[in-house]
Amino acid sequence: MTFRLAFMGTPDFAVPVLAALIAAGHEVAAVYSQPPRKAGRGMAEQPSPVHRFAAEHGLPVRTPVSLKSEDEQRAFADLGLDVAVVVAYGLILPRPVLAAPRLGCLNLHASLLPRWRGAAPIQRAIMAGDAETGVMVMQMEAGLDTGPVLLAEHVAIAPDATAGSLHDRLSEIGASLMIRALAALERGSLASTPQSDEGVTYAKKIEKEEARIDWSRDATSLDAHIRGLTPFPGAFFEVARDGNPVRIKVLRETPVAGHGRPGEVLSLDGGITVACGAGALKLTELQRAGKGPMKADDFLRGFPLKRGERLA
Repeated sequence: MTFRLAFMGTPDFAVPVLAALIAAGHEVAAVYSQPPRKAGRGMAEQPSPVHRFAAEHGLPVRTPVSLKSEDEQRAFADLGLDVAVVVAYGLILPRPVLAAPRLGCLNLHASLLPRWRGAAPIQRAIMAGDAETGVMVMQMEAGLDTGPVLLAEHVAIAPDATAGSLHDRLSEIGASLMIRALAALERGSLASTPQSDEGVTYAKKIEKEEARIDWSRDATSLDAHIRGLTPFPGAFFEVARDGNPVRIKVLRETPVAGHGRPGEVLSLDGGITVACGAGALKLTELQRAGKGPMKADDFLRGFPLKRGERLA
């Protein structure tokens, strides 16, 4: 049996789930995604990744700014859905929307709830130095990621994992998990487990000021912080050149032994070794604004640094 469903999602993370639903033969009555936004040099309106994928597959796409109006809620109810599948949609679902599908709304969330409820669970898990994370399918209710858990998959976080690599891995695992959840729902064997009231943490949205590297922190925590911000928005430092700050993103680095004033360049041998509050980081891949990613040696040929120079 297949379901008549609506898919509600916006970013790249959600696309594999929609693809899996189509491949499994479910009837996608409508795809909901956030409205197109201006982006790029020309600031032309760009549809979301989910919007683009759905349009390429001939699926009807709806992009309301909000679901709070009675007209939008009525239009959703008129779809006559068995279930709604929600993955990083980005809009709050009011109670009438949650109640409209016959079997409710299932959400795929990229953390081990109740840890890292909210907007940026993948980044926050890495930034906090967590050893594992996962994906969970939960039954949605009015609270923020508070519904009972239906299925879960635990995933170890590799020591060199970035937000980008973990994002891609969890997205693929999550797509399989959602298909399994819908199959169990059809069989009537999908059991729910209430979330614990203990261990609740919130994955708040990444703020721009968090991306600046604070060299006074120890190397181990900075390593986790930088990996959690890679590739987006990208952790950065600045160097003064001709009286102007030049912003440089760190794409790859590793903690190493070293001692000096926080931000001091200790060595340029095989990378750029920079002192932290405790220990040091060896920067091995960097990117200047308007340039592509570069290995440290290539970067230094076009943008020389000196031992003893301070990075801000």
